[in-house]
Amino acid sequence: MIKSLFSTFLLVFFLGQSVSAEEVVSLKGEFVQGGIILGQAPSGAEISLDGQRVKTSKDGHFVFGFGRDAEGPVVLTISTPDGTVEKRELILKKRDYKIQKIEGVAQKYVSPPKEVTERINRDGKLVAEARTSNFDEPMYAKGFVWPALGRISGVYGSQRVFNGVPKRPHFGVDVAAPVGTPITAPAQGIVTLAHPDLYYSGGTVILDHGHGLSSTFLHMKSVTVKVGDLLQQGDQLGTLGATGRVTGPHLDWRMNWFKKRVDPQTLVGPMPQ
Repeated sequence: MIKSLFSTFLLVFFLGQSVSAEEVVSLKGEFVQGGIILGQAPSGAEISLDGQRVKTSKDGHFVFGFGRDAEGPVVLTISTPDGTVEKRELILKKRDYKIQKIEGVAQKYVSPPKEVTERINRDGKLVAEARTSNFDEPMYAKGFVWPALGRISGVYGSQRVFNGVPKRPHFGVDVAAPVGTPITAPAQGIVTLAHPDLYYSGGTVILDHGHGLSSTFLHMKSVTVKVGDLLQQGDQLGTLGATGRVTGPHLDWRMNWFKKRVDPQTLVGPMPQ
């Protein structure tokens, strides 16, 4: 794993010829596959990424992310109300993804029987629908913290092989800790899914942070929130468990920017000791 993936940097550039506090555009994050960028531009600015409009709050906050296999460069365009247009070419670093072999997974999760197909499809629709929210409030803007503390047992992007059978890449960061460990909101957000038992992910919560950025928490023992709850950073949303497709207790924390699966670990840095 590249250490620099977990160090947050701040890129600041200026619009136009004159420089004032109102004209500073900041981008905080990693320009890397799976990276998430938190930005702020002058109030009223319009932001686009490779020609696609990026939602921006009234005070200029915006967010975007890159998928696991994204390739650069990408062009960020900022248009301000005074007619100034600034473009920046962003170069993405490629990552080397490891292969993670996991043995001892219950066979029903490796090759599900036909009788659970309908349930799996229903679960998938619930999750997809919960990720369609697009709240105007930039609840992500104050930053993120780890939702649980423990040993990191799995990382974003790694190719998963269950009982010798290759499966899809892993799209979250796994935190191994005892059953019952509190799970808290890494940032302010609104609960869009709170389910006690999905087939693969067990107890599952989705927390929307605004502008298409959402966190998903998997394999929970208990879910103590409900859809529509507004959580502040640090509010408990349940406890860590070993439900669904697991070989031991852990939290699988995932993040999406709309349909792009992004790496939450790029937002929080190293696990606190």
